[in-house]
Amino acid sequence: MNNSSAEYFIVKAKAQGVQVIGLTRGQDTRFHHTEKLDKGEVLIAQFTEHTSAVKIRGSATVLTKYGTVETDG
Repeated sequence: MNNSSAEYFIVKAKAQGVQVIGLTRGQDTRFHHTEKLDKGEVLIAQFTEHTSAVKIRGSATVLTKYGTVETDG
């Protein structure tokens, strides 16, 4: 995957302790990276050759080129 063309997404924490968990590509999906955000913090991230999915725990706003999603966290 060419990282310069990989998609970005933004996660904005609406509460303390929001977890953003990167999941691996390949035959076995595994956790490979975790970030913890405090209320109001913003994470700008990118899908890569290693990251195929992201799991978000907690109350957050997620922005992508496809639209905005609010978690119920």
